[in-house]
Amino acid sequence: MTSPRTMAARHFRYPATREIDEQTHLGEVYMRSLIRTQFRLALFVCTVLGCVVGGLPLLFLLVPELREVRLLGIPLPWAVLAGLIYPAFVTGAWLYVRQAERNERHFAELVDRER
Repeated sequence: MTSPRTMAARHFRYPATREIDEQTHLGEVYMRSLIRTQFRLALFVCTVLGCVVGGLPLLFLLVPELREVRLLGIPLPWAVLAGLIYPAFVTGAWLYVRQAERNERHFAELVDRER
């Protein structure tokens, strides 16, 4: 009675990639979690950039002295809203892509680990 059971049925597990490819319920759960993570990230980045862009006119409205400041001969509100805001957009986009790729890498690791 010391030998292993050789007649027992082996339980075969589908790899997670197969679950996703065959669009099973578990595959849908995996994909929904990735999409939800990416959506939360997109909402966060859009919210931050929206607050910055929406907050600047509010700042210039609440602090009238800033409207009189000139940057290279251009009023500060125009300089900020017409030119200096674009680096913030580029930085936000770069951070978004970096984090989205990290999310996808973690998802791929999770799916590969299930094999």
